[in-house]
Amino acid sequence: MTKVDLSYRSEEEEIMDDLSDDSPALYRALKELDIINHWLGGNAITLSAVKETLRKHPDREWQIADLGCGSGEILLKIAKWCRTQNIKIRLHGFDANPNVVAYAQKHCEGYPEIAFHAENIFLEDFKNRKFDVICCTLFLHHFPQKELVNLLIQFQAQSEKVIINDLHRHSFAYYSIKWITHFFSKSTMVQNDACLSVWRAFSKKDWKDILKLAGIKNYELGWRWAFRWRLIY
Repeated sequence: MTKVDLSYRSEEEEIMDDLSDDSPALYRALKELDIINHWLGGNAITLSAVKETLRKHPDREWQIADLGCGSGEILLKIAKWCRTQNIKIRLHGFDANPNVVAYAQKHCEGYPEIAFHAENIFLEDFKNRKFDVICCTLFLHHFPQKELVNLLIQFQAQSEKVIINDLHRHSFAYYSIKWITHFFSKSTMVQNDACLSVWRAFSKKDWKDILKLAGIKNYELGWRWAFRWRLIY
C-alpha cells in the first residue's frame, strides 16, 4: 500500500466533485456513503447537535439548511425526529449537482417539510438566503483554506448557528477507510473518494487557523468518533 504524506491537506479533486455527473456510479456511491456514515456514526454527530439546538426552543418554527446534502439522509432523519417532537420545521438541502438533487428528492418523498435546491453556495442567490441553522456534514473538506475562511464568514452572516461535522486527517482514519472500502465497497468512486476525503480533511490546527482568519472567536470545537471534528459557532 502506498504511503501518503498526511502532514498537509491534499488539493486533489474527488471523482464526486464532477458536478455534471449523472452516471450509475454516482447513485451507487450515494447509497454506499449513507451506509458508511450510518455504521461509523457520522450522521449522528450532526443530528445530535441539531436536536440539542431545537430542544432549547421547541415552539419555534425553524429554518434549517444542509449544504452539500447528498442523498438528503440527514434531513430525512431530522424531519422524522421533529415529527415525533411536534416541532415545526422547514428543511432545505443544497447541492450544486442537479442530478444529486433529483436523487435526494426521490429519497425523501413523503416529507413535504424538506425542499431541495440545485444551487451553488458561492452565488448571490444563495448568499441572500437566511436560515436559523446551517449544517455542513462532510462537505467543507472539498474547499481550500481561502474559500473556507470566506464561507465561514458568509455562513455567520446567513444564520444564527452553524454546525459543521467533518473528517479528522489522521493516518488511522486514512488507512482504515481504505481497507474498509477495498473489502466492502463495490463502488470505485467510494474506494477512491473515501480515503482522499480524509487526506483533504482537517487537523485541529487547520480549524483553529481557519477560524482565526475568519475572525470567529466564540466557537466549540471537539473531536468525535469516528475521526470527526464537530465545530459549532
